[in-house]
Amino acid sequence: MTRNMEAAEQIALRGLLGTLNQTLPYPVGSAWERALWAVPRHAFLPDRIYVGDGLEPCSRTTGPETWLRAAYADGPVVTQINDGEDPGEEARWASSSASAPSIVLRMLHMLELSSGDNVLEIGTGTGWNAGLLAHRLGPENVTTIELDPDLAVQAAQNLKGVDLEPRVVSGDGAAGHPDGAPFDRVIATCSVRDVPHAWLRQTRPGGAILTPWESPWLCYGLLRLVVDGEGGASGRFHPHSAFMLMRTQRTDLRIFRDVVRDEHVPDESETTLSPWAVTGDDWAAQFAIGLQLRDVWHTWHENPDVEGVASRLWLATTDATSWAAVDWDGRSDDRFTVWEYGPRRLWSEVEAAHLWWRMAGTPGPESFGLTITPDGAHRPWLDRPDRRVPVLG
Repeated sequence: MTRNMEAAEQIALRGLLGTLNQTLPYPVGSAWERALWAVPRHAFLPDRIYVGDGLEPCSRTTGPETWLRAAYADGPVVTQINDGEDPGEEARWASSSASAPSIVLRMLHMLELSSGDNVLEIGTGTGWNAGLLAHRLGPENVTTIELDPDLAVQAAQNLKGVDLEPRVVSGDGAAGHPDGAPFDRVIATCSVRDVPHAWLRQTRPGGAILTPWESPWLCYGLLRLVVDGEGGASGRFHPHSAFMLMRTQRTDLRIFRDVVRDEHVPDESETTLSPWAVTGDDWAAQFAIGLQLRDVWHTWHENPDVEGVASRLWLATTDATSWAAVDWDGRSDDRFTVWEYGPRRLWSEVEAAHLWWRMAGTPGPESFGLTITPDGAHRPWLDRPDRRVPVLG
């Protein structure tokens, strides 16, 4: 490595620290600042990353300035596409990334760590987050699990390169790591739709679980749970985050491949609720709908080849047994045609969920919480655990 490159890396890290201290609601703090210097982010990124909306390859060798700028920007860096397979002519999609430094520091702050805490991380990725934890707590107190065996091997090498060797396990993070339990803290760097009960069993009473959250309707938010002594846990949601879904909880569904069939005869009706009111920029509305409709997803079809339809919103259940479509004719702002098929009336459920949210005062994600019972049931609530959120379907 040349002196010029070393200087550029140090300048970039100073710039990132300045950005974090301006954007985070609290100072980075001396302990985490020391960790950021000792565990530099660029040391954990592969030589080839993917940038832009098209996920174009960027090489450290041929584009060092672009590569380094991405390494120390306060944004995620895509490090793997299509689960490591060559996409060929297929669309590229991100399957692993280094999270934005600001969300990494915010989540580490939310863990409320104490010296000597035993921490389990779900989703090793590049190993950077595990490295920061290991520097703060000691490698012997950190276990990190990665489903992708190639990523696990590379992460272990990255960690060894900065003289840190926490326990790196190749396996399914949903199963946790019972050999290292009980843990004081469990942190996930992938989102979940259901919190694996193994995490609760492996966390000591009073310990915390912090995980990104996702519903099929919306990927958004953080969930911080405190584990009780009876096999359950409870805690609140927090806003402003979006992570890739845990691979073992993915659903690969497409409307025309898996859901809608030529022989389906849907029922027709009309609605005054705009489909953009429940799928647009109002994250609070979408989050509330996702809590109530735990198994409903949606996708847009712009300019479908249907006479009189400018845009169509599709809805379907994750078991592909019910679907709905809401059509906009390109002119009316308060009348939309609805088609519903299957045992459930999905658009009617969306209308009911949206109405409940409005009647509740349009609360944001931070007003909601979740209780997980000893038998694994997930019970969302508003403001306090005894004020249950209705779950439809």
